Amino acid sequence: MPPDYAVPALDKALDILETLADRPHALSQLEIAQAVDRSPSQIFRVLTTLERRGYLHRDPQSGAYSLSLRLFDLSHRQEPLRSLTDAALGPMRELANATGQSCNLSVLESGGVRVVAQVESPGDFGYRVRVGALFPLETTATGAVLAAFDATRAAPQEAAEGESDAPGRAIRDDGFLERPDPLQPSITDVVFPVLNRERAALAALTVPYVATSFSAVPAARVRELAGTAAARITEALGL
Repeated sequence: MPPDYAVPALDKALDILETLADRPHALSQLEIAQAVDRSPSQIFRVLTTLERRGYLHRDPQSGAYSLSLRLFDLSHRQEPLRSLTDAALGPMRELANATGQSCNLSVLESGGVRVVAQVESPGDFGYRVRVGALFPLETTATGAVLAAFDATRAAPQEAAEGESDAPGRAIRDDGFLERPDPLQPSITDVVFPVLNRERAALAALTVPYVATSFSAVPAARVRELAGTAAARITEALGL
């Protein structure tokens, strides 16, 4: 167990950032203090510093605080993620234009699926997910593909629980997964992994295929183009 070196001011700042990240609207100083179980005077200097450093935005009229895009900017400065999104956006835009469907790129993070890039449908109608959204690993097609091609997960879990890895093995054999979305009617998730040299997934490219009268490109062609796009992303990464 690591040593417990408490830094009260840092704890306050992180509590404030995490609280605001979980709220859909701005909060006053009093509301933030109540949420982090501290008095308004205890968090005043922390709020002032976070605002000065650009992590918080304070509404000049109401005085309420909300998160800025500073943390989002920092997360995209990380070299591996920046290289991945730089390599992916070109093929993703071509995929969206060719299929008339949106597409997104996700990675494993904190036991879930984090969306790191999104290209919307060029048409008037489409389905989109928010960049930065975190989805469950176990219940999403994207999570199933990332888990199937993640060598650090499958074998230890099977050994510990005595369960078959048949679904993951089928995904690895096929090289992709296509299945109806359990939460969104009329959407079929088409997911291809972006693999490294060891055939482990760096990311997953997902097309949430919308089957409506707006869908001029058939699902089989979308699947083919998505596989090509994933391969092009891998090639662009030099892998």
